[in-house]
Formats: sequence, C-alpha cells, structure tokens
Amino acid sequence: MSAALALYSLLTWCAQPLLLRKLRRRAVAEPGYARSVGERFGRYPQPIDSLMPHSIDLPGQFVWVHAVSLGETRAAAILLAQLREQLPGMRLLLTHGTATGRAEGKKLLQTGDVQVWQPWDTPGAVARFLRKFRPAVGILMETEVWPNLVAGCCQQGVPLVLANARLNEKSLRRAQSLAALARPAYGGLSAVWAQTDADAARLRAIGAKVRGVFGNLKFDAQPDADQLARGRAWRAQTARPVLLLASSRAGEEALWLQSLNKNRAQADRAPSATKSQASAVQSSVQWLIVPRHPQRFDEVQQLLERAGLSVSRRSRWAAAPAPADVWLGDSLGEMALYYGLADVALLGGSFAPLGGQDLIEAAACGCPLVLGPHTFNFAEAAELACAAGAAQRVPDIGAGMALALQLARDGAQQRAASARATHFASTGKGAAQATAQAVLGYLRRDEETVGY
Repeated sequence: MSAALALYSLLTWCAQPLLLRKLRRRAVAEPGYARSVGERFGRYPQPIDSLMPHSIDLPGQFVWVHAVSLGETRAAAILLAQLREQLPGMRLLLTHGTATGRAEGKKLLQTGDVQVWQPWDTPGAVARFLRKFRPAVGILMETEVWPNLVAGCCQQGVPLVLANARLNEKSLRRAQSLAALARPAYGGLSAVWAQTDADAARLRAIGAKVRGVFGNLKFDAQPDADQLARGRAWRAQTARPVLLLASSRAGEEALWLQSLNKNRAQADRAPSATKSQASAVQSSVQWLIVPRHPQRFDEVQQLLERAGLSVSRRSRWAAAPAPADVWLGDSLGEMALYYGLADVALLGGSFAPLGGQDLIEAAACGCPLVLGPHTFNFAEAAELACAAGAAQRVPDIGAGMALALQLARDGAQQRAASARATHFASTGKGAAQATAQAVLGYLRRDEETVGY
C-alpha cells in the first residue's frame, strides 16, 4: 500500500462516525438511508439467502454492477437488459450509494439477485464485501472510481471495469491534483469504456486503460410508452402551453421565481398596450416544475407558495392535473410522463453552475430543450443536441423562459423542434450491445477479446 493510499484509508476509517451522522440526518427526509446501515461497512446477515428476494441454495459468481444514484441506475438498467439477453441465468449483485438509486434498482432484481449498499471505501469494508459475494466481474457506472475498491479488486483478482464512462475537465483537474491516489485508482481498472472521444482523452490523461468509445447507454433507452401517452393526453386537455423546468436543482427554482417576478414588475410598469406582452410568461403559460431530488419536494412547494403561487402536486392528481399556477412533479420514475405533458423543457442543473443533467430522455420523448450555460457534465451531448436542433442554449434562465414560451406558442416551430429531438435521440444507439459484449469477454476469460 502506497503512503497516499494508507493516509486516505486512515482518513476514511476515521470518517465513519461522520458517515453515520450524515445517514441519520438524510434519513429524516428519506427513510431509505436508515435501512441496512451495516451493509455500508461490509456487515451482512447470515446466510446470504436472507439478502435475496427468493431463497436459493448456494451463492454463485455474481455479475456486480455499481450504480451510485438514480441516473446511473437507469443507465445500468439498459446494460442489464442486454447482459441478461446474452447471458441467460445471470446473477446480479447490485450496489448503490443513494436511497433513490436503491429504490429504482429494486425494480431490476430477479430471482437469485442481491442488492446491497456500496461498501464504504475502507480496506476492511471492501475486503468483507468482496469475500462475501466473490463477484466474477465488477462494473462501475460512469464516474464511480474509489481507491480502496479498485485496490481490493486487484488484490482479490476481480476484474473491475468502468462503463459508460465520463470525466469532465473540472473532475480531471481535481484528479490530477490528487494524482498519487487517482492515477493508481484509474490505472488499476481492467478496462474503461468511454462515452465520447473527449471523455476518453481525459480518462487516458489520468492513467485509465481506455479500451473503447462506445457512446452513451442512455441513447438505447426507450421511453415508457404508457407514461408518454398519458402525458400527451393530459397536454391535449390543457389550453395553455406547458413549460417544464426539468430536474431542477437547489437554487434554480429561486432563479426562476426572480425572473417571473421581473416580468410581473415589467407588467405593472408597462402601458396598457404592452402589458399583456410583459406578463406573458406568468399569465399565458402553465408551468410544471420537477425537482431532481425527492427530499426537496416540500421545500419547493413552500418556496412557490411563499411567492404567492398556487401549487398542484402530481401525487394528488386523479384523472388529470388539477388547476394551479404551478404543477409540481413530486414523483419518481415518471419523467416520460412529464416530458409528454410539456411543449418545451428547460434543463435543470444547467442554469446554476451544476453541470446540467442527462438530456437524452427528453429528446427521446420528443420534447425540445432549452439549455442554460452550465452543461459541463454532459458537454458533448449538449453540443450535439444543439447542433441537431434538438436543443437551444441561452445565457440565463430569464432568456430560457422567454425562448421556451416563444417556441411553445409557435405550433409549427415546436413540432419541427420535437421531430429534430426525436431524430437526435435515435442516432446514438448501440452502446448497450457493445458494452455487454465487452463484459462477456471478461466472464469468458477470453483475453484476446476483452474490451475490443
């Protein structure tokens, strides 16, 4: 063990009480964080059958997939469908770091599969995890590279790969500043399969063995047809254009409100001839806001109501959305419904300096997008979407609201943008099959075909 890894291991071991305190605090809003806390430290009940939805005789060699949160779990679902098709009877070991990821991942389990928390990155927790489950291969989704996890897999002979891999410039600079830890961690991975050529170059710069550029798994996803149809049916019943602030992050709803209030003030000062134009964003639009994180649903409702806006929550709708100034999407796993309901979507995470969100699902649903200036986590996908006419970029949320309204009001323009979005989403397919084939190379122990 290097001096850097030894110091890191000591720090992560000392931080365990802080982790427990953080879990208790998060569990107040999301009870899932209080569940099976011992798994975080590599402590599991005996026998292993108690972890499974259905009892079976003996543990076999698992295909281990680590999907830290909701977005990674949805990407993992696309890959798992291909793996199960090509490897009938595959047994899955699925790990997560967040409660939303674990809740979504539960839907992917079959008989004989196991779902547990990701082990905290200490040598002891990692070693107990690997001894317990003895995975045949480990697949980390997108960005989740942990020094002790990689070192433990190397020591125990578990091939560990990074799939759907991405690394932005900011993360590369941070990794290079911690090169004594990051280089052995990335270099210890058996293979990395990048989303884009730019990601591949950055990953190679930090020592990763990039074996291929396969594209983004999320291009292979199919929107939920029933959700999409329901959303479009509800849109047909709504007289006003529906504009969506999709997967909004902390601070962005406040920015949205500031812009809304600015339009109100302009309307109050405007001569009567221009008053309707100045207040259009407020009075002529049905706004739909879907926060990214469920623990913020109540917080966002309170923010909107303090501003004098009435709110109707998705969880309380029956046959159709109830009238209100703002509809609040307070459900998980229904983004296809929300995109079907909307004429245009503003991409959350891109109006505050947070790096944006995945935009492929919106495009696949035929929903045109307006992007803010901050899309560094998905830079190439954002640029390609703009080049294809599936998205347009603006400097701030006020400009985004105005552009979205203009696009939604022009039916021909909106339909053309919707068609371009659908076409863009159809052009990037194939990553799931390529990644599954590469994983199978490890399972077959065929070194000549691994990763190529």
